[in-house]
Amino acid sequence: MKDALQKIFDSLVQGQTPMVKELTIGALEQGLAPGEILDGGLVAAMSVVGERFGNREIYLPDVLLSARAMYAGLDILEPLLAASGVKPVAKVAMGTVGGDIHDIGKNLVGIMMRGAGFEVIDLGVDVSPQKFVDAAAGGVSLIGMSALVGATMPSMQLTIQALDEAGFQGKVKTMIGGAIVTQPFADRIGADGFAPDAASAVDKAKELLAIG
Repeated sequence: MKDALQKIFDSLVQGQTPMVKELTIGALEQGLAPGEILDGGLVAAMSVVGERFGNREIYLPDVLLSARAMYAGLDILEPLLAASGVKPVAKVAMGTVGGDIHDIGKNLVGIMMRGAGFEVIDLGVDVSPQKFVDAAAGGVSLIGMSALVGATMPSMQLTIQALDEAGFQGKVKTMIGGAIVTQPFADRIGADGFAPDAASAVDKAKELLAIG
């Protein structure tokens, strides 16, 4: 059983999509539970991928290959996980703030978050404060905001204000990031957290939501 998980782990880290799909099906046929395959194979491997990316041991193309392999496994497991009542560690919504249409960084964070067991709702780009509020009303635990253009950074503050005015202060955590975003700016606008890159975003999200 452990050998099956190790093979999934190794194949995902290497970005071998067909192999991860084949091994996931094989692990199920051997009797491994979907949750065990998710945690011991896919999530564990993406955690290593994220760590290596953060340490600049691998690069974006490598992460995207591993992400593709992860999705191949998830496509098989998700219906089974839902049927068995296995729930994601938390539900988060992410988007690039109003006025900004850059999405590579946001998408990468989404990959890392999903790979860590989060349910990720991608709100897209040029997201208005109200759309973030609507996502909070939909039951997410964390709102993630990205910006790459300096002129759009005020949209982050407007979104946090809108969330507070809608009664979500202290109920839904906020995390911001982007190439131009800093910790002092996050502190100034009242964001709960700041992540400088995709690898650290998962750790910060877990910290904010007190997930071990």
